[in-house]
Amino acid sequence: MMPLSQFDVPVIDISPYVDGGSAERRRAVAADLDYACSAVGFMSVTGHGIPDDVLVGLRSAIDGFFALDAGEKSMYIMPPDVNRGYTAPKSESLSLSLGVESSTRMNDFFEAFNVGTGDGVANVWPEVEGFKKAVNRYFEHAARVARTLTRIFADALGLAPDFFDRITTDSLDTFRMNNYALPPGEIELDGELDGMGEHTDYGLVTVLWADQVAGLQVVGSDLRWHDVSPADNALLVNLGDLTARLTNDRWMSTLHRVRPPIVDGNIVRRRSAAFFHDGDLSATVAPVPSCIEPGEEIRYQPVTVADHIAVKLAGSRGGKSNESATREAARARAAVPAIS
Repeated sequence: MMPLSQFDVPVIDISPYVDGGSAERRRAVAADLDYACSAVGFMSVTGHGIPDDVLVGLRSAIDGFFALDAGEKSMYIMPPDVNRGYTAPKSESLSLSLGVESSTRMNDFFEAFNVGTGDGVANVWPEVEGFKKAVNRYFEHAARVARTLTRIFADALGLAPDFFDRITTDSLDTFRMNNYALPPGEIELDGELDGMGEHTDYGLVTVLWADQVAGLQVVGSDLRWHDVSPADNALLVNLGDLTARLTNDRWMSTLHRVRPPIVDGNIVRRRSAAFFHDGDLSATVAPVPSCIEPGEEIRYQPVTVADHIAVKLAGSRGGKSNESATREAARARAAVPAIS
């Protein structure tokens, strides 16, 4: 694979792992993924095998729920410590998961709906025709893609093929559907308004379906924010904190945020749906010895998935600033806009 500039998000075809490709083709995919995870932390993944009708059903389900009026949606709001159901605009602050206060001291202007598995919490389902079936179909495919990616991770890192299987037997998997549409005239826009504040994802890997609408930005190695959009027919994939811990920061948990999707001064519709594959709550995560160079500092102490996720959610959903994410917070504070 040719070297990328620090601003590029590579496109990786994972079909050799989906369709049973040759060992040689798989090695090439693993090498490309290793480079992308080391240099960028984000990638566009093609060859994922999710049928078009599943994606159409997901979009319809998202549109059906978020078209409900505010009163109907509010029926599905859960307590902050229950990561399920509806999140209304301005009720979360993702930057607090890094211990970073929003520059405007305002919470994020997105709304979301969450379902998940692996934590013993029951899902709530809105009374929207076809919603549950469509979401469950996509959830199953996204889970397959996430586990395919961790299989590639193991190959890329030279680990046992079942390394990630051993810590994801009953994985905490959360599926969050996001909507960034705001009613015209509801707010006065300014340069500091966040659709979703700066944060890193919490777990092993995130599989993201998103509209090709501007808004998503990531921090490059130059400590500048850069716009990112998925390639045609691709899913965006990024790493979470737990994979950075496992690799002792050989691979990056990349800072990202969503700016308001504004075109010609008007907010336009932007949708996304993130599948977070986080691992077993009881699993302990620590740097893998093979990822630590001789004489290199061990950057992370062992932590359980449950403890790590709890601290992050206490920030984003509970409003309690996370003081343990010092490296990520320093990067967030240092990041500046990209040069046009």
